[in-house]
Amino acid sequence: MFALRRPLVKAALLAAIGGVTGVGVLHYANLLDYNEMGAVRIGRAGVTVAQIAVDYKWSLFWMKDPPSSEAYRKELSKIHLRSAEKLKELCCINKGAFVKVGQHLGSLDYLVPTEYVDTMKSLYNDAPQTPFEDILKVLRKDLGRDPRTVFRKIDPEPLGAASLAQVHKAELNDGTTVAVKVQHSKVERQSRSDITAVKVLLVAVSKIFPTFQFVWLAEETEKILPMELDFLNEGRNCERLGKSLSRFPFVKVPKIYWDLSTKRVLTMEYCEGGRIDDLQYYRANHISVSDVFTKISKVFNEMIFVNGYVHCDPHPGNMLVSKSPLGTPILTILDHGVHMQISEPTRLSYSKLWLSMLDADVEGMKKFASELGVGDMFDIFACMLTARSWTGVRSGIQNSVLSDGEMFDIKRKISMLLPEISDILNKVPRDVLLILKTNDLLRGISYKLKVQNDPHVFTTASLACTRVVYREKINHADSPLAALKLVGNMLWTLFKIKIFEFYLTIFPNRNPLIL
Repeated sequence: MFALRRPLVKAALLAAIGGVTGVGVLHYANLLDYNEMGAVRIGRAGVTVAQIAVDYKWSLFWMKDPPSSEAYRKELSKIHLRSAEKLKELCCINKGAFVKVGQHLGSLDYLVPTEYVDTMKSLYNDAPQTPFEDILKVLRKDLGRDPRTVFRKIDPEPLGAASLAQVHKAELNDGTTVAVKVQHSKVERQSRSDITAVKVLLVAVSKIFPTFQFVWLAEETEKILPMELDFLNEGRNCERLGKSLSRFPFVKVPKIYWDLSTKRVLTMEYCEGGRIDDLQYYRANHISVSDVFTKISKVFNEMIFVNGYVHCDPHPGNMLVSKSPLGTPILTILDHGVHMQISEPTRLSYSKLWLSMLDADVEGMKKFASELGVGDMFDIFACMLTARSWTGVRSGIQNSVLSDGEMFDIKRKISMLLPEISDILNKVPRDVLLILKTNDLLRGISYKLKVQNDPHVFTTASLACTRVVYREKINHADSPLAALKLVGNMLWTLFKIKIFEFYLTIFPNRNPLIL
């Protein structure tokens, strides 16, 4: 028996020696990057999640105070912060899809604990960079020629680095300045296994912590990642959005240079301007913060409620503000990898829900939130959408100012409502998840610009929702006369909102609704 096994043992030993020798040679020749190995990346993620799970279980096991106590909340906040830092470190080491999931988590303000949001938000600005030599390799391979024959010069220092790519300023041979977006060389190869790993880990976490049901986060990333990795798709999105927003003269999207674009390289017009949240830029260029955010509100309300075609990643790095020759603000929208078409039923129910919240119509909120699958948790859902307390929603969100006390109360209650919030996120249509992300990113910009109480935000939403709701009624009118009457009612309602909006423009600090 032993004699039969000896050849197998010798073969196994030779294979092992050969494998170790091969790994050693590749390592010393700098041809092997351990971080690329799926087992290493998954193992690292598993260790991090295990550490976080043990931290929660062990730290809270010894807590003698009840969960409603201040001492318990303080201890939980410390654990949230430690865990968020561990997750951020994991994202930065594993890069790629892990950074994308971390960024998504950081955009869910008022949906996950503040400690996670504040920590993961930094991934939008601190995403790992690819060395310039590797960028040149991607350009050479995808464009089929030496980059130096295409570009007169390319700035080695990127304008910005994101989870999947980084952008470099360059100059064409004819002197035209362009921005060249180049995909990180290893992202596509690693993305499929990374998403599978994230999904498995989130399922495991949901078993350990039944209140943490965020598997949808990996599922949504898995769904949109292939679209984001195709830069030709991003170019088409950019052009489509530009056409759908053509009625707004203050909106700009970059021109795409199709002959210098591939699935991993996107060459586009270089757009000047300051970051949308840079208050110093506003002051230096004498730009009205309120005017800019009113324009942002108009554009995104048009996308969500009217067109149903939405740019779903409006973080501050993806929007620029500048001045036209006439001195009026210009809003430039960048990074068009994540666009979403909202289904017609979702768009109509969502519009009616917002109109109900603007009218403080509780029964309407309940009805239209139910159409979106929320059921009896409509009150929590309304608070999630508006980032207001239920008291504030019931009294009319446009009739009251969001105070520091109300903000503190909302943030304090988030950790207490995590099971309900998690349940809602698992029930709503998938396109609503990206709307929630979009809302939270825009809300974050409003806080940075200190315009979260600007009533123009609500008038622009009222205008968009009114148009949507009345158009549906007109399309289903019983007779031409009934349709004509509805058109008249719509125009009168829009006129009243416009008059109020004009009043706010003339007297920006005198909102009669809150006097």
